[in-house]
Amino acid sequence: MSIRKEVQLLLRDVGGLMILFIMPLMLIITITLIQDSTFKSVNEAKIPILLVDLDNGQVSKVVRENLEQSSSFDVVTEIDNQKFDENTARDLVFKGKYQLAIIMPEKLSTDLQLKVDQNVAKITSGFGLQDSTAAEIVNIPDSKEVRIYFDPAAQATFRNAVKSAIDKMISQIETKTIYSTFQDQLGDEQITFEQESFIDFKEITPQKNNKDIIPNSTQHNVPAWTLFAIFFIVIPLSINIVKEKDQGTLVRLRTNPVSYAVVLAAKTITYLFICMLQFYLMLAVGVFLFPQMNLPQFDVDGILGLMSLVALFAGFAATGFGILLGTIAKTQEQSAPFGATAVVILAAVGGVWVPVFAMPEVMQIVAGISPMNWGLNAFYDVILRNGNLIDILPELSLLILFFGMMILISLLYDKKKRAV
Repeated sequence: MSIRKEVQLLLRDVGGLMILFIMPLMLIITITLIQDSTFKSVNEAKIPILLVDLDNGQVSKVVRENLEQSSSFDVVTEIDNQKFDENTARDLVFKGKYQLAIIMPEKLSTDLQLKVDQNVAKITSGFGLQDSTAAEIVNIPDSKEVRIYFDPAAQATFRNAVKSAIDKMISQIETKTIYSTFQDQLGDEQITFEQESFIDFKEITPQKNNKDIIPNSTQHNVPAWTLFAIFFIVIPLSINIVKEKDQGTLVRLRTNPVSYAVVLAAKTITYLFICMLQFYLMLAVGVFLFPQMNLPQFDVDGILGLMSLVALFAGFAATGFGILLGTIAKTQEQSAPFGATAVVILAAVGGVWVPVFAMPEVMQIVAGISPMNWGLNAFYDVILRNGNLIDILPELSLLILFFGMMILISLLYDKKKRAV
């Protein structure tokens, strides 16, 4: 009968109930559409960059070729069929018209060759292979600057990635120039230097059914925003408890020959059902709707059972938190804003918005006490790390302990309040 009472209360506010389901679905679709391009790596959403070539030599030629061959950039050297200078490029970038501009300095290639010639001449003359005066010192700068202008709104990770890529290109060019100059100085055409990189990198990824598991936007957003939706159950649950206290319903319930634990159990079962319904609706969006929107399909093959278990335990944690908030709060004006803010904070700290590893060290420690972080790690173990039930037991244990602690505090608080 307690469960029936909870269902009737929910059905009286059909609009609120629909919002509880529709808003998370809109959220997951919107966020996934926005983030999808950041997970793609093949010729999509190229970033236009301005290139001012004042060098017109081998170095700038190689840099431009590498940028044009990249799947991330679209090199722009003319605007409206007109060449532009450094000042124009800088102004366009600082105004946000373009993300970045690269300025190749004058005589970059020739000065690099002169510098290498001088250094090689010093080395070969030291071995008596060449007269030390053969390559007289030419007045050239100690270094040359490749200037890069970034949009002030560009993120630090984007800046570092671009600078690292350009630095790697320049280093390869310098290395090849040194090898070629040594070969010329030695004057023996039979002597050749292998200029291909000796050290290479190979990424080893987990596999499932002999296929690499490559993370995509749906594999992050579906579990992350599903947790967010599940924990948002805190708001209507706490409001209903406060409403029962205001209307005197709770007093009438307490006059029945049942304990307060029975009342809380009915609320837990009812709202847990809603949490699971939210979970399966979010999964349905990822499996059936996303492919129709040219988004990666969420693959639930072989993991649906474990994912359901994680969602169930996350639902327990969310309902426990909602019950505690409703028990302590005295008015709806207290429960609703506090519940919404608390859920947003738990999501931010738990890694739903920003990965935990990218947070400051102190916040990484704080993230470890967020139930959303436990649930998200459990989902990742199942979806991306080929985890089994044993692997997710620590997170499931933390979630159910959190639920038990919330219920225990609620019972103790209610008992103390009635005793007073």
